[in-house]
Amino acid sequence: MKTGILITNTFDPWWNLAVEEYLLEQVQSNECILYLWQNQNTVVVGKNQNPWKECRVDLIEKEGGKLARRISGGGAVFHDLGNLNFSFLVDREKYSIPAQLEVILSAVRRLGIDARFSGRNDLTIGDKKFSGNAFCYRKQAALHHGTILISVDREKMTRYLQVAKEKIQSKGIESIRSRVVNLKELQPNITIEDVKESIVDSFKQYYGSNARTLSMNNIDRRKVEELYRKYASWEWRYGETPRFNISISTRFGWGGIEIGFVVNNGIVNKAVVYSDAMDEAFIDMLPEAMEGCAFNSRDIAKSLYDLNVNEGSRAHMLDEIAQWLIEKGF
Repeated sequence: MKTGILITNTFDPWWNLAVEEYLLEQVQSNECILYLWQNQNTVVVGKNQNPWKECRVDLIEKEGGKLARRISGGGAVFHDLGNLNFSFLVDREKYSIPAQLEVILSAVRRLGIDARFSGRNDLTIGDKKFSGNAFCYRKQAALHHGTILISVDREKMTRYLQVAKEKIQSKGIESIRSRVVNLKELQPNITIEDVKESIVDSFKQYYGSNARTLSMNNIDRRKVEELYRKYASWEWRYGETPRFNISISTRFGWGGIEIGFVVNNGIVNKAVVYSDAMDEAFIDMLPEAMEGCAFNSRDIAKSLYDLNVNEGSRAHMLDEIAQWLIEKGF
């Protein structure tokens, strides 16, 4: 069996996911490639997930992080440099989830930790999860990838993966929250490099010691850059979001307001505004200004500011609504 091992040193999730898809497209007959990679300060959502439902996209971007969407299913995950990602890119005829999982389990056991497979796609130690796995199938090849929590910032993970307070009805796939554990909590001296080396050794044991060491020189950079543009694009990260409805509300000194959004592919198709404000004509101006905007609080606020509002009271009301939307940060 032909085998290869690629370990990247960039922490950009869009680039790493582009490399992964490129490798999937290049898998040859009777071939298996192991790909190890890391992302910095990133939330990765599944292909069919709604990012606004799964994580605090406003907080992620405010703190300099990135949102990414992968080509596999499954739930939202948080990546930082305390996490190691692995990918198996395999000829469909040689693809074996049990064998691939055994590579990872064996690698962790080599480090003195009793790891096991649990449930649909989790690797656990006791009743705590340290690895989630997801899959993608193409005609000739398949992808199996997952996380390994080594020293992840669990506080940041919890904050980023909070479900927003707003009422949301969605057709997206909801993440299943699980208790998690870092390997470092069980083996304080363990490092990312220890885990990488152990996985490589385990891979060679199961797939053959003659695995080629790959580098970016083996990659068609032009094709990866083309995929990178997709992964970095707003259309892929947000525009692939399934249709959903969201309702937000608050109360100002001049009255309460509730805005309902119907969103499809990341664009506001319809906005409905309810309010007990006395100036009903002003309220009637708002929906049309929001429709057609990207579902982004700053874009919507900007569109509202473009309204021709000259009167002092209306300008004040408009400013309060726009600032409220910006503070909501969706």
